[in-house]
Amino acid sequence: MNITGNTIFIPGATSGIGLALALRLKAAGNTVIIGGRRTDLLERLAAEHGLSTVAIDTTDPSSVLAARDLVVAEHPDLNVLVAMAGIMAFEDIHTAGFLETAERIVETNILGPLRLVAAFTEQLQGRPDATLVTVSSGLAFTPLAYFPTYNASKAFIHQYSETVRLQFADTSVSVIEIVPPAVQTELVAGGSSNEHYLPLDAFADEVMSLLEAQPDAHEILVEAVKFLRFSEVENRYAGAIAALHAPAHA
Repeated sequence: MNITGNTIFIPGATSGIGLALALRLKAAGNTVIIGGRRTDLLERLAAEHGLSTVAIDTTDPSSVLAARDLVVAEHPDLNVLVAMAGIMAFEDIHTAGFLETAERIVETNILGPLRLVAAFTEQLQGRPDATLVTVSSGLAFTPLAYFPTYNASKAFIHQYSETVRLQFADTSVSVIEIVPPAVQTELVAGGSSNEHYLPLDAFADEVMSLLEAQPDAHEILVEAVKFLRFSEVENRYAGAIAALHAPAHA
């Protein structure tokens, strides 16, 4: 993926990692369209940052298609989709009450990106240089006990990215998976102030540097996520699990 000259749609970019990357990609010379459910917030971000916006709820199939039609009509040269819908919530598997939370996570973290890919696959394949960007997590590789469905949803995104890349090998579409560590956002309550998490600006800056330096990369791995990403292949999985659940990090 070239770092500049693209037209990029990022649903779920009204805060956190999505917004941080949207602003940096716009500053790098790309046309960036962000999506979200709150129209008031979209209007404010458009006014403050000059971003194009579209209302979208990835848990609603009709909303995804309506957003697709609007984005493609206004930006027919769209060539990058960042499918990054995601929520994270605590689950206690000891009681059946976890199921409602688990279903909500699957609806957002798995079905949301699937709907986006289905909606935009023909548009991407019609562009001479296109990219599908997915966002998984270091917890896809070394899980945190409190978030079983979130961990599994991000493992799905990793394997889905790997497989879609194989299918897209005969097209103009490349697939890049961004693998964040714990980043200071509100993905979990209090996360934006957790000193053990990577600051959001530091994460976004490093991602941009890696995208520029590695335009053909399959995975974008900031230094902080490698402890989780490679724990099993480097034969230190049990130690990484123990470290992840130590009181200072749990």
